[in-house]
Amino acid sequence: MKDELLFKIGQSVRYIRMKKGISQEELAFRANLNMNSISTLERGLNNVKIKTLYSIAEALEVKVEDILNCKF
Repeated sequence: MKDELLFKIGQSVRYIRMKKGISQEELAFRANLNMNSISTLERGLNNVKIKTLYSIAEALEVKVEDILNCKF
């Protein structure tokens, strides 16, 4: 069963990533993560650590608040 909050955060990351024209592979490289981590995060399948969220936000050149606002 998906957690609604995790799903929304994942969709927010996906929206920002796609809006910037970045692939999952490129985002993973920029955030120093593996591609599977990005994939499962975007699908809302696992809990995301705060540190990981900050790495993703930095890689996307946005604030963590922009991801958490889930405005897409």
